[in-house]
Amino acid sequence: AEDLVLIPDTKWIIASGFGGSESLYLIDAKQKTWSNFYPAGEPRARQDMLNFGACPGSPNPNSFVAHGLNIRSGNDRHSMLYVVGHGEREAIEVFDIDANGDVPILTWIGCIMTPDSMSANSVASFPDGSLVITIPLHTGILINEAFAGKPTGAVYEWTPGEAGFSKIQGTDTPYGNGIEVSDDGKEIYVASSGLRKVLAFSNSNPTLLLRSSKELSIVPDNLHMGRDGKLLTAGLNVVSQECGDLQMSLEFDLEKFASCSRPFTVVAVDPQSLRDSVLASSPAQKHFSNITMALEVGAELWIGTFAGDRI
Repeated sequence: AEDLVLIPDTKWIIASGFGGSESLYLIDAKQKTWSNFYPAGEPRARQDMLNFGACPGSPNPNSFVAHGLNIRSGNDRHSMLYVVGHGEREAIEVFDIDANGDVPILTWIGCIMTPDSMSANSVASFPDGSLVITIPLHTGILINEAFAGKPTGAVYEWTPGEAGFSKIQGTDTPYGNGIEVSDDGKEIYVASSGLRKVLAFSNSNPTLLLRSSKELSIVPDNLHMGRDGKLLTAGLNVVSQECGDLQMSLEFDLEKFASCSRPFTVVAVDPQSLRDSVLASSPAQKHFSNITMALEVGAELWIGTFAGDRI
């Protein structure tokens, strides 16, 4: 469950199936139970040709791997779900969620292909349906270059009706990971795993880097707006007696980093000052590591992972 979002005004959480046989999971936050949300037998599809006419059709449900998620509330208890998709193709898959019944109904309505079939990581949406995504690694670039401080990817944007994404000039950064936008649409926030910082850009192309946080104590991953207007991110602690301190260099080894259970921390970042504060922390958990994000659900924090079989 690499990413989690809450269907607005419901008890239902959607989790991305970054591994395993299901692409999306539907979770009852009260009962702590889950079910297959997509493909879930006979997946529903109704392509919106006006906004997603360039999409070649619905994904192959047997090879669709979900990654980053974003949800935006609409009218009449409908929401739009944006999913970073891998597998058969590299695209942002778009779904309508109808939450009027006892159980939400999911319908695929379109997609936007990523440029040159590059893998996106996270997606964020604006009220008009425009999207921004992070592509952390451009073609031919390795992740250890990001941890040596080299720009490895960038932010890309899309407006409804356009054929595809275009790069936002000035957003090149070492492994841009999580992404979020301000309520007024004027700013874009990016969590750079390579820099271990949250960056604030102007919503323009070319853009301006407006502010930067200090270096965080974690490797920040996904980024979501919390209920109080602060940005939430989470990740594994850089300093670890159990696993050794993370070396930010070309020697970075993702497999080695992910194989040792490290302590983890949830961080809240003020979008204006970009000052961070610890929201929650945990010692290493033998059966739960590789932390990616945190979701506020009532009085609880739900934690996602890029390599784990539980939440």
